[in-house]
Amino acid sequence: MLKLKLVSYFSHLKSGLSTLKIVFSRTKTEYFLVLIRKIWYYEKVLIIYSQREELFMKKIYSSLLLILGALCLFTLVHPDRVAAKTYVIGTDVTYPPFEFANDNNKYVGIDIDLMKTIAKREGFQVEIKALGFNAAVQALESGQIDGVIAGMGITPERRKTFDFSDPYYKTGYVMAVAKNSSISSYKDLKGKRVAIKTGTAAANYAQSIQKKYGFKTVTFDDSDNMYNDVISGNSVACFDDGPVLQYAVKTGTKLKLATKPADGGYYGFAVMKGQNQDLLQKFNHGLKQLKADGTYQQIVNKYVGSASINKQKANKAAAHKESTILGLLKQNHGAFLTGLEKTIYLTLVGIFFATIFGIIFGLLGVVPSKFCQGLSSTVIYIFRGLPLLVLALFIYNGVPALTGIKIPAFIAGIITLTLNEGAYTAAFVKGGIESVDVGQMEAARSLGLPYGKAMKRVILPQAIKIMVPSFINQFIITLKDTSILSIIGILELTQTGKIIIARNLQGFRVWAIIGIIYLLVITILTLISKYIEKKLAR
Repeated sequence: MLKLKLVSYFSHLKSGLSTLKIVFSRTKTEYFLVLIRKIWYYEKVLIIYSQREELFMKKIYSSLLLILGALCLFTLVHPDRVAAKTYVIGTDVTYPPFEFANDNNKYVGIDIDLMKTIAKREGFQVEIKALGFNAAVQALESGQIDGVIAGMGITPERRKTFDFSDPYYKTGYVMAVAKNSSISSYKDLKGKRVAIKTGTAAANYAQSIQKKYGFKTVTFDDSDNMYNDVISGNSVACFDDGPVLQYAVKTGTKLKLATKPADGGYYGFAVMKGQNQDLLQKFNHGLKQLKADGTYQQIVNKYVGSASINKQKANKAAAHKESTILGLLKQNHGAFLTGLEKTIYLTLVGIFFATIFGIIFGLLGVVPSKFCQGLSSTVIYIFRGLPLLVLALFIYNGVPALTGIKIPAFIAGIITLTLNEGAYTAAFVKGGIESVDVGQMEAARSLGLPYGKAMKRVILPQAIKIMVPSFINQFIITLKDTSILSIIGILELTQTGKIIIARNLQGFRVWAIIGIIYLLVITILTLISKYIEKKLAR
């Protein structure tokens, strides 16, 4: 009898491992569905087996759960099997006129057009990801992307880490102040606060003169928040690249230039040192051809010519007139809906895997095995203790830097939610089972029920009633936590808001709209939670 069970067990295990071969040859959607079917199949197998041969099946139960968890994570991080040569290029979220989102939320600008035109002529594909400047540089260093084109100044310090293309645009660093400001030189900054953008050459320049002129600095991840900090009066000035600040002032941003460009330099396309040299050569060759036939100048004029500047200025003026909440909703309802859709999708997929992860490690925390209980407690302690932002950056940038394996932003986000939210789920699954009176299990065992059947028939029905409110509450928390994933470039609701604000500078109203959307969704989930609680209480 035991031999037959062993044969049956290993045949099922072999079937599970063969799933790896199946999913590797299918699309994302197909292998996701295959994985779901296999997970539910094994759950049924575990329930049947856990009712027999208690001492033998405890070990099998624990080992199979661990293998199943590893299978879920391994399948998640499996890269797409796409043979086409496509380079992933990182860029800034907003840095006009070099990269910014137009009225249709499509990224355009000098950098974007240059890269796409060169790719078309040189015969390669590009996937452009708007990550933010600092995040893009980190992603390049970790191997997540192949290059960065984001108004990136060529400096001696950066040359130690990156290989740069031939220069494609001249720049310099300037200081801007609010329109009504009396500050006109660096000397006026003493004892005052100055805004800079994280990781930029302009920020490095500001920090290099900081002690000399005695000012303090505050850093921002994007230009628009930096500009708004000066416009609102929190900072007295900001430092940025000359072409970008000149464009911002000309198109209606409420700032004025206070200094002439200093430490002139050039922008270049960057790849990691010693890597992607073919891409770099193609970019240089394409850039040379564009300059020779006049296409380069056409691209530049398209964004910094008087016609383009007047159009952008008119757009900002129109956006200012439509600055009511209803007006902003009318203009950007498509973008808000797309962002909300992505947020809900992230939440559903994240909570699905977090629930599986949490149930597995929650159950391991209550089985009569010190090793399993210790493993459960350790996993819960680690992933519940790590800040979600740190975990997201570690998975998206840290793991690829260590292993050399690229992890797509969406997959990195799902793994982050699975580990963090799954740890909290495991804690309340474990707590829910332990909250059932110990005498219940003892009574069931005294009646001759095996451990597995006693758990299924007596303990779990009572524990589930205790856990359901926590499950729904965790769903709400997961929904809110998806906003943090914008740091790795996922275009969910929060990231959508940043892009809209970059175009119309209506920060207060846009964030109010996003806040209302979150509250509406959370209110619906809360009502569902109360309804289910009432049903279970009957």
